[in-house]
Amino acid sequence: MENRVYGVLGISSIMANWNADFTGYPKSMSDGTVYGSDKALKYPMKKMWDNEGKKVLYIKSMKFSEKDGALVPKSLKERYEEIFHVEDLGKSKDSKEVLTNLMSAVDVKNFGATFAEAKNNFSITGAVQFGQGFNKYKDTTAEEQQILSPFRDGSKDAKNEEARNSTLGTKITSNEAHYFYPFVINPMAYKELIKLGVTEGYTKEDYANFKRTALVAATSFETNAKEGCENEFALFVETEPDLYLPNLSEYIVFEKGEQKNIIDMRTCTEILNKLQDRVKKVDVYYNPYTTELVCGLERAVVYNIITQNEV
Repeated sequence: MENRVYGVLGISSIMANWNADFTGYPKSMSDGTVYGSDKALKYPMKKMWDNEGKKVLYIKSMKFSEKDGALVPKSLKERYEEIFHVEDLGKSKDSKEVLTNLMSAVDVKNFGATFAEAKNNFSITGAVQFGQGFNKYKDTTAEEQQILSPFRDGSKDAKNEEARNSTLGTKITSNEAHYFYPFVINPMAYKELIKLGVTEGYTKEDYANFKRTALVAATSFETNAKEGCENEFALFVETEPDLYLPNLSEYIVFEKGEQKNIIDMRTCTEILNKLQDRVKKVDVYYNPYTTELVCGLERAVVYNIITQNEV
């Protein structure tokens, strides 16, 4: 693959919590702007690949501790040994073999890795880089729900009145939020690794796999907090290798219409139309059942993000 790819992924969150901070509230900046980290978007993609049986290195996996039988997360070394069927990474002195293994993991191939285990120290800049996903819906508010547990707190004295009652918990969601993540794919990121013979580089097949997953990962990932989060928009712009575009999510506007949401791409369209001689392909995906798209991109192919059929 030679062409660079620039794009935007849009995630809707309706009475859900797409990315919580350590207080349980939707992650936000000091000025109150709600946003989602790149990790929040990468995780559903990695989970989807893992469920498909692909090699995913940087994802939590569990084991029972040999010391006390407690359930604990595996170390990076243990995870590496598991997915690459290596008996002991500490005995591996072949750095080329380790690098080749790393580049065969689908998450490393896309997002890169920092690997410092058993005298093997590698820093791999991923071909796919995400920015932070800022919420563009101005009326987002946090909703806190009280949840009654069916159990009392067994750690308290039974004579204590509190201990005689069921415990209370909370669930925190956003009433509504719409996150827009910018991304760029630079297939030349692995130029040095190709010379070392540890990878064939970022291929068209790698891009097709990324695109397929990026379009549905948020919708497919169903936890209590993420149920209500869905892929609602995607923009993929393939360009010549030497064309450098700005963060395209900054030029997309989200508004509430009378009956449908409105995603307005007119400023983004103006930029891309002026560069159409260097833009190879533009694909736009959106949900036509909930959203009106204001586009106007010349030569763009527009798809229904749910059916993935051309609109």
